[in-house]
Amino acid sequence: MSKTDTDRLDIDQTETDASTLVDWENPPSIGDLKQDYDSAKIAHDVHTTEVDAWLRVLAGDQTINAKRGRSKLVPRLARKQAEWRYAALSEPFLSTDDLFNTSPQTFEDKESAEQNGMLLNYQLNCRMDKVAFIDEYVRTAVDEGTVIVRVGWEFEEDQRKVYEDIMEQQPVMDPNTGQPGVDPNTGQPAMQEVKTGEKEVMKTITTKNQPVLTVCDYNNLVLDPTCEGDIEKASFAVYSFETSLSELKKDGRYKNLDDINFESTSILAEPDHSVNSDDGAFTFQDKARKKVIAREYWGYWDIDDTEEVKSFVATWVGDTFIRLEENPYPDKKIPFVLVQYLPRRKNIYGEPDAALIEDNQKIVGAVTRGIIDIIGRSASGQQGIRKDALDVTNARKFERGEDYKFNANVDPKQAFHMEIYPEIPRSAMEVLNMQNNDAEALTGVKAFTQGISGQALGVTATGIRSALDATSKRELGILRRLSNGLNRIGRKIISMNSEFLQDEEIVRITNEKFVAINRNDLGGMYDIKLNISTAEADEQKGSELAFMLQTMGNTMPPEMSQMILADIAKLRKMPDLAKRISEYKPQPDPMAQQKMQLEMALLEAQVQNETAKGQENAVDVQLKTAKTATEQAKARQMHSGSDLTDLDFVDKESGTKDDRDMELDSKKHGRAMESKEYDRQSKMAEKEHDRLSNLDKAAFDSLTKA
Repeated sequence: MSKTDTDRLDIDQTETDASTLVDWENPPSIGDLKQDYDSAKIAHDVHTTEVDAWLRVLAGDQTINAKRGRSKLVPRLARKQAEWRYAALSEPFLSTDDLFNTSPQTFEDKESAEQNGMLLNYQLNCRMDKVAFIDEYVRTAVDEGTVIVRVGWEFEEDQRKVYEDIMEQQPVMDPNTGQPGVDPNTGQPAMQEVKTGEKEVMKTITTKNQPVLTVCDYNNLVLDPTCEGDIEKASFAVYSFETSLSELKKDGRYKNLDDINFESTSILAEPDHSVNSDDGAFTFQDKARKKVIAREYWGYWDIDDTEEVKSFVATWVGDTFIRLEENPYPDKKIPFVLVQYLPRRKNIYGEPDAALIEDNQKIVGAVTRGIIDIIGRSASGQQGIRKDALDVTNARKFERGEDYKFNANVDPKQAFHMEIYPEIPRSAMEVLNMQNNDAEALTGVKAFTQGISGQALGVTATGIRSALDATSKRELGILRRLSNGLNRIGRKIISMNSEFLQDEEIVRITNEKFVAINRNDLGGMYDIKLNISTAEADEQKGSELAFMLQTMGNTMPPEMSQMILADIAKLRKMPDLAKRISEYKPQPDPMAQQKMQLEMALLEAQVQNETAKGQENAVDVQLKTAKTATEQAKARQMHSGSDLTDLDFVDKESGTKDDRDMELDSKKHGRAMESKEYDRQSKMAEKEHDRLSNLDKAAFDSLTKA
């Protein structure tokens, strides 16, 4: 058989295996997926080697080649720093019930955003173990430098026996006559449904329909090494997990389970996988419970043979495909979220504090072991006696603790010597302090190596404030990365809620409020924010609000004072008191309420009285206005008469009146003469007209006669 025929046979066999699961044009083979896994395993092993070394530093698991009788102590400097870091990073997430605070991008999305926030907080608080998840989330980041969270979905159904009411139609009896009543609308006997009993019914009930968050072991996830530090750019991720035949059948998504050889498969044959149990050698022997290693491949493949990749998921055990389908999640992305504790450039994995203080821990260990050897090799508490100081009898008395006599020729101060611990060299203590301070400066954690006191932070208020500011900034930077990881987790859960929740799912939000979540309102992209608060920040905000209330309380409206008091109660972690304050409405005093009503009636009467007075004043104004106009006219008339009298006097005194009279008479005479002249000329014209008329008539008569 030629090589070409062999390749074709392999392809046919692959297509036959994949055809039992999917109907794709170009399905991937197990060999293709394993090739990606083996290629990425090289870079993955480098990371696991680093993490193993960091965890050994954290656990103090250091090999000491000490001589017999010498100290082998390894101080846990890294663990001491980590213990102070755990609570500081986890408390901000656990100190509030509303971890997710969703805000809409537009006002139209406000209601949906609020429903998303309620649902996310409800799922995290009630459907998951929030404390366990946050503790593991934070501790994994601090210990390993990178925390990997797998965001999945759980769905389970179960057949349960429920009781349903048996309803029957019975006539409605008239209470007056005791006879069946009649429906006035139809004229038929009135009927009603009456419960007559109960019956048992087997019904399918959804027992689980919720997201699930899993903090993955760093050994069990192999990522695409070419993603340049961004998991969103990763082309694939291979996740291995322990399972059994019983679990695979219960899940319902896996097929070809009969093709798996559970007899010869064992988790001990998979050294690349980190087992979950403390005793990795233990394993079940029965087929149903025997643990096997399954690998889950999330990535992209040209499944349609169109040179365009699509997101898919494949799971195999050994050489058997048990799952092969397109990515079921709505965002079509790899369902893993990586958060770096101390990020490294162009690297998808981060570093823990142990990577920074490993050398400091070794130096502290060496100096500490030297100090212990100095003390341990001394014969402390032993007493030496000079040989000639006591005779045999007195030596026995001395050993029995009785009074004794020493030889006269021996000074007792020189005859007896007591062994004590030697002094520790000052240089050793200085080296220890220097290394502890250097470690605290590298990590930004003040672990109080000199004891919990004010001197541990500095000697001046300015120095203490500077140290706390620098420490809080370092801590806030880590918190931002951890909260950003939870932000991405929240976005993935929102997309899953929109796809996997039932049409109407009643979610209990508070003790007194039920909210109906519609999946059509859960599919948008929302501006998800996280309420991250530290005890120091809450204390500062509370003090500022209390100072504001103290300085402005007398002039501030009661409503604003109530708002500030509610905020102070929230910051003091008293949500019940904050709710009572925000909802508090003072009950009015009956006497004060009646007094207020009477005062309102008095004010209304006064307003009516003043209104009537205003109307009366308006009428008076009109009357006075009319009188004013009359008086003004009279005044003008009087002024005009006076002016005429004065003018007449002046005219008479100056002769102007006589001149004006003479001129008037002259004008009248002229007009009379003109009138007479006009009359004379009119009469002459009339006579001339009569004469001409007579002449014309005579001429006409003569012509007529001729």
